[in-house]
Formats: sequence, C-alpha cells, structure tokens
Amino acid sequence: MTLTLKTPGPRSLPKWAKVPSGALLGLVLLLLFNLCFTDHFLSLQTLNINMTQVSTIVIVAVGMTMVIATGGIDLSVGSLMAISGALAPLIFGARTGLLAIPAIGMIVAIVLPILAASVGGVLNGTLVARFRIQPIVATLILFIAGRGVAQVLTNGNLQTFSHAGFRWLGLGKVLGIPFQVLLMLAIVLVAAWVMRSTLFGRYILATGGNERAARLAGIPVQRVKLAVYVICGALSGLAGLLVIAINSSADANLIGLGIELDAIAAVAVGGTLLTGGRARIVGTLVGALIIQLVRYTLLAHGVPDAAALVVKAGIILVAVYLQKREN
Repeated sequence: MTLTLKTPGPRSLPKWAKVPSGALLGLVLLLLFNLCFTDHFLSLQTLNINMTQVSTIVIVAVGMTMVIATGGIDLSVGSLMAISGALAPLIFGARTGLLAIPAIGMIVAIVLPILAASVGGVLNGTLVARFRIQPIVATLILFIAGRGVAQVLTNGNLQTFSHAGFRWLGLGKVLGIPFQVLLMLAIVLVAAWVMRSTLFGRYILATGGNERAARLAGIPVQRVKLAVYVICGALSGLAGLLVIAINSSADANLIGLGIELDAIAAVAVGGTLLTGGRARIVGTLVGALIIQLVRYTLLAHGVPDAAALVVKAGIILVAVYLQKREN
C-alpha cells in the first residue's frame, strides 16, 4: 500500500470576510479616479474627513447587516440617531443633582441615549417578531414618529454646547488616529467575530435563510429577531452621539437624515443578501467606503449633494442585480 500525502491548497477566506469582486473593483476605481483627478486627495486632512464621515455609516450599517441577515430591514435608524443626539445635550447640560458632576453627567449622557435608542429597537423587534408585522411597515412607525420625538425633546431648536469631554468622542485621537475610526473598526471586528464564531451568528443566518426550518430546529427565532433590532438600535444611538460630538450641536431635524439609504446601500454593495441568510460584515465596511467616496467625489467636482441620492439609488439597484445573477 502506498501512502500519499495531500498538500493542502490555499485556504479560502471565511464567508464573513469575503467581499464581492465588483465592490472591490469599484473601490479601486474610485481611489484611482480621485488620485488622478481630485486635488489634495492624498492629504491627511482629506483622509481624516472621509474616515470620520464614513464611521457613522459603518456603525449603523453593521447593525443593519444583522437585521437584513434575518430577512428584515430597519428604516428607523436615522430617527433613533436623532433621539439619541437630541437627548445627550439635555443631560450633560443639566446643572442639578448628580448630573451636575461632570464625570457622572458625561457617563449618563452616553449611556442613557444609547439605551433610549435600544428601546426603539425593542419596539421594532417586538412588532416584527411577536406581532409578525412586515419589517418595512414596523420600522416605518419609528421612522416617522422617532424624529418627531426628537423634535419635541428640543422644541425644534438647534442645541449648541461646549463640552470638551463629550467632543472628544468625535474629535479625539489615539496615537494620531481619530477615536471614532478606532471605534468603528472595533465594532466591525466584533460583529465579524460574532457572525463567524458564535452560535448567535449562526442563528441569525439560519433565521434569515429559512425561518420555518430554523423554528423547527429549535432556534428561538423571535428572540434572535428581537436581539438584532436592539443591536441595530443601540448602534444607531451610538452613531447619533458621534455626529453631535463632531459638530458640537444637535439639530433633531438633520441628525441621521437619509442615513437609512446609506446603510442599506453599504449592506447591498458589500454582498449581504437583502433577502436574508447571508451577512458579510467586512463587505459592509467596503460598501460604506464606496458610498462615502462617491459622495466625496461628486462634491469635490462640483456636483450638488442632491445628485448623490440618485447615484446611491443606482448603486443599490446595480448591487441587487448582481446579487440575483450570483444566486
């Protein structure tokens, strides 16, 4: 008997790390175009602007990826950002009780708004999982009402503030790298690990792939759906805090406005199936970078920001079309 040893071939990337070739090609082409035709594209200032602006999109899109992987969608992320962003200045601006102590006021101003946004996620998840309302309808409720809640909290007024500790969330740097960029990368890595290596991640994919089969297999489908909407809500709340920390102001009318489209576009371009059953967290990061670079490129060459909406809609259409061809 002859014993033969097989040399292992090159290992393929795990599914969570795979990025559609079209998305990578698109990102490379955008980078090359800007390198050739956009002034000062290689400057450190341009890099910081793009990375800080994309951070909030990525953070929201990670939560959206998990929701879409279960076969759902969340249209309320922008409104939850607005609630969180409107609530924080009201807290650290207080001058009474324990909130007057800077450290306590700072902690509460971070934790409470994120919890408030998470409660919105609980509402969305309950409507979808327990009452079996279609996700697009269930989340449309907070899409409309959530921004109204934020406007009521602020009486429709612009809130300006000067709080060095809170501003550090949006403008602080660690070893020269913006803190929110590091936070974004940490969230991407944790979410990728969850989807790749944990039972919860497998439950998410099983629920989105075939909900009836998942339920028959003993997977707690309702709890899984509720959990992903809560996670998406919490990440939206965090993104809302980052937005107001950068601007040192909170406008309930504008915080998170239109980010639903950015997040869904990033998820679709990144290769996550909009019908559920597949989640590509790293792909979502690449998709968000594409969305940000498209916006930056248009603005840098004098194209109105409103035109970016048409371009992003076209990007989603192309991404969905390519997904259908792949499947």
